[in-house]
Parts: sequence; C-alpha cells; structure tokens
Amino acid sequence: MSGATTGSTVPRRQLGRHLRDLRNASRLTVRAAAKELEWSEPKIWRIETGQVSLRSLDVEAMCRTYGADPELTKGLMGLAKETKNRGWWHAYGDVIPEGFDLYIGLEEAAASLSWYEAELVPGLFQTPDYARTLIRRSTSARNDAEVERLVHIRIARQALLTRVTAPPDIDVVLSEAILRRPVGGNNVMAEQLEHLVHLNELGNVSIRVVPYAAGLHDGILSGPFVIMRFPVNGDGRNAEPPTVYAEGFTGALYLDKPSEIERYDGAFASISALALDQASSQVLFKQAARELTT
Repeated sequence: MSGATTGSTVPRRQLGRHLRDLRNASRLTVRAAAKELEWSEPKIWRIETGQVSLRSLDVEAMCRTYGADPELTKGLMGLAKETKNRGWWHAYGDVIPEGFDLYIGLEEAAASLSWYEAELVPGLFQTPDYARTLIRRSTSARNDAEVERLVHIRIARQALLTRVTAPPDIDVVLSEAILRRPVGGNNVMAEQLEHLVHLNELGNVSIRVVPYAAGLHDGILSGPFVIMRFPVNGDGRNAEPPTVYAEGFTGALYLDKPSEIERYDGAFASISALALDQASSQVLFKQAARELTT
C-alpha cells in the first residue's frame, strides 16, 4: 500500500467509508481485522479515515476478509485506482459499476449544500413523475421495473431533507429557465412547482430563482454545481474538506482543492446576489404553476 496522500481526498474518503462499513457488517473489530490481514491497527485506521491511497490488491484482500460480494469488490478496486489521481472523473458504468453512487454518500454526510442548477430541478427536490420522465429519457433502464427502481432510489434520497438528526442546510438557486420548461407536460410540471413551494417552507431549505433579467452571470459560465460542506469536529475543524460536485453528460467531477472551492464559493455568492429572495421566488413558483394549468 502506498502511504502517499497526494491526489483528491474524495475517493480516499469514500473508499475508507465503504471499507469501514464492510468491516462493521462482518462484525470484526479493527484489532481483529488487522490480525486477519496481518497489518497494524493504525494502518486500518488510516485507510478507513481516508488518509492514504490504497492499492487495488489491498482492497481485494480486505473485501475477501470482510466477505464482500464480487460486484462490490470490483467497484471498490476500481475506486482504489482513483485514489492516486489529482482530480478525478467518475464515469458511470466504466470504472465504477452502475448504481455504485459515490455522490449519495457525500450528500448524506454533508452539513450544508450550496447548489446552482441551470436546466432541471435537482434530484433532491423532484416529484416521482418529474423524476420518472427524466430517468426514462436519460438512462439505459430496459423496462418499467428498472425505471421504477431508479425513481424509488431518487425519491428515497429526499428523506435527508426532513431527517430528525441534523438535516443539512440547503441553499439552492435555480435558473428561471427551469420553471419555464414543462418536463413531463404541463400537469407534471405544475405539480413539481407546487412541490418546490412546499419544500421552500422547510426551515433548513431555501430555494430561490435567478431571473432572466439578471442577464449574463457566473452560473451561465460555470454550469450546474453543488458545494458540500461537512460537520466540524470537537476541535472546530472540518471533519472532511469541502467538495464541489459538477455533473456532466458522461461523468461527474469532484473537486476539493482549496483554490477550486474558493472559485466556486465566489461563483455561488455572485449568483446568489442576483437571485430573488425566498418570498419572491415562492410567488414566482406559484404563478408559473397556475400558468401551466389554466
């Protein structure tokens, strides 16, 4: 195993989290796992906390010890290869098997999300019919059962919005274009807009609109992105560094260098300053919904 800590911390953190969960599921303590693998306990701890890169052969040995199934083992070995990269692309269905969604783990762990979307309602706020329309168009699901399974996964993510323990603070800015694009038809879109109104009433959620009248702004240049920040430790330091997630047509980019975070923070602040306030955005959501149903 390499002890180098160069490269993006995102794949290391995700790999460590998955390996820790596998160890716990197999009911092995760190001491027992270290003895079985003939490693030191500090080595296991460094792996599980994402402090080191990891060879795919070491991951295979850990997965074998923990009784992981072949598909998960393959996915984790692929992820291990990415732990040495400076910045990394997660191309769906390539290195990481389909359904092995790293973003969901980050989203679940985040204390706050700062989100800009230009074209579509974010998955975290979609209604089932809106999500179903997109999934049928954008995935390789072969039948209705697969489509419904993917819809269920997307909707299940939304439980974090209202979870009892530390729901994340979510600040979302949407382009006005999203409101004017009737995905799934007028009735589906009207229901989606009404759902945004409901979500905007949650104490931890703010959904605002940057209007066409704002003209050229940083979001048009950057494209959609999410800035995720994580809880702080007892000493006041971040448990994990902030991470930017930017999804593309064939893959997703995860960024966590301080200079990258600073640039996206600046872009979000600029976009946010041009957005309507929350109350005015609510009025716009309701108005757009009425226009679709009259």
